Amino acid sequence: MEHYDVIIMGGGAAGLFCALTAGRRGRRVLVLEHNERVGRKIEISGGGRCNFTNIAASPKNYISENPAFCRSALARFTPSDFLALVESHGIRWHEKKLGQLFCDDSSRSITGMLLEECARAGVKIRCGAQMEQITKHEKFHIRTKAESFSCDAAVVATGGLSFAKLGATGIGYDIAKHFGLRVTETRPGLVPLVLAPPDLAHFAPLSGTSLPVRATCRGVSFEEAVLLTHRGFSGPVTLQISSYWRSGETIEFDLLPEAQNIPIPSRASAEAQLARVWPRRFAEVWCARYAPQKSVAQWSAKERDKIKCLLRHWSVIFPTSEGYPKAEVTCGGVDTRDISSKTMESRHVAGLYFIGEVVDVTGWLGGYNFQWAWASAHAAGIVV
Repeated sequence: MEHYDVIIMGGGAAGLFCALTAGRRGRRVLVLEHNERVGRKIEISGGGRCNFTNIAASPKNYISENPAFCRSALARFTPSDFLALVESHGIRWHEKKLGQLFCDDSSRSITGMLLEECARAGVKIRCGAQMEQITKHEKFHIRTKAESFSCDAAVVATGGLSFAKLGATGIGYDIAKHFGLRVTETRPGLVPLVLAPPDLAHFAPLSGTSLPVRATCRGVSFEEAVLLTHRGFSGPVTLQISSYWRSGETIEFDLLPEAQNIPIPSRASAEAQLARVWPRRFAEVWCARYAPQKSVAQWSAKERDKIKCLLRHWSVIFPTSEGYPKAEVTCGGVDTRDISSKTMESRHVAGLYFIGEVVDVTGWLGGYNFQWAWASAHAAGIVV
């Protein structure tokens, strides 16, 4: 049976970064990845360009039952630290918007960088390694379908339930429960939302239409674009707010976040006026459903107040989301009460670590989840 100082389960962003960090310290490291190659989620991220961090990342950009948990790791490994590594490999990048950093070329540049650093650090990687069992006596014993290994420290970097087509499973949560750690409720995050049939009948024909809005749910607001789809709402603002929303809840939309005093009393209809700031098709459908079908000058005071309120506070009920197959992340996970925020080590099982998405820390859209992967991996990698 081969023995290693550290075995990392999961060859994604967090797993590979933890491996290279530990390997640089002279640790004998093995990465076990159940897919046929590592970094598959990295490769498809950011439309194939990998939004690898966000220069504005701070604890306020993360959701957790313990919002302060991520503070230590994020402070000790910053976006600038990861950017320095990217630049040392000559990877060209650009800031798209709101602090989001992307590769100029392929996201495979990031995977290649991580693999090169792992190779330099002497890290071994086994792909196609299907986990079957992990136990601990004096040391950890890990059995896959083909081999068995032992190690002094075991790191769980298996991710969440999103992107099952890339092989995502709940094995990380199973390992946590096996060793007595708690797991908070999990749900799809950064996910498109599905409209109820009455609303869907009106807005599905507008699939592909986009407009800027402000979305609010549970006291949290985001201002970006909403994208109408054949099943409901998507786009940046929907994905952001979805991580706070729960099934069946209402989301409130300000449909004119940048415009004032529309519609105004005139001989023009509301549709004609709103078509100046909205896509015309959306103006037609929305006004046909909600606005009086006459010139705004003919509206009563009550009608004007009602529509102005509706434009700023349009409440839409979403019965469900597109679920894990379309979710970018998994909200919830291994309970942070059972993990050290400094080292990511279990408080109950010495030598057992949890990093990345498997932990109950979920970032906003825009590179924040990658930064959590790097930061949590670094926190564990410098001590394992």
